[in-house]
Amino acid sequence: MKPCYCGSNLNYQECCQPIHNDVTLAKKPEQLMRARYSAHLTKNVDFVVATYHPSCNAEQDRQAIADSVNSDWARLEVINSEDGLHENEGYVSFRAFLRENGMEYCLAERSRFLFENGQWFYVDGEIDDTIPPKQLTAESSKVGRNDPCPCGSGKKHKKCCG
Repeated sequence: MKPCYCGSNLNYQECCQPIHNDVTLAKKPEQLMRARYSAHLTKNVDFVVATYHPSCNAEQDRQAIADSVNSDWARLEVINSEDGLHENEGYVSFRAFLRENGMEYCLAERSRFLFENGQWFYVDGEIDDTIPPKQLTAESSKVGRNDPCPCGSGKKHKKCCG
């Protein structure tokens, strides 16, 4: 069994994979957000495009979305999930980390989701750009045996991917 890419304590086959196969299985905005992150790690551009709200016209931005999907994503931290102003709106605050050119960058966002036509859609988000990138070094990218596994399983590295 493979730990889910989204950092939940579930296996991919029990967590995000079913939502990748049927987006209507995401019953809460956080589930869709986690599945969208996992889609980045599984290179599932079609899923990411299809889960943008229709008003976003994501198909027009498919190449930029593909570029994002093909980035070197490292991990996801879900900070908070909250209800919106009505039952068909929700918010998820998260941090997603990616590596590029020896640096680690953090995408911190409070994302807005809408429920329409039987499924949740990503609409937009408020970006927090106050988290500076940090230099990756051999030491900072080394994972100790007792450190949390970077795959996001919640297990110790030695008991998971180590």
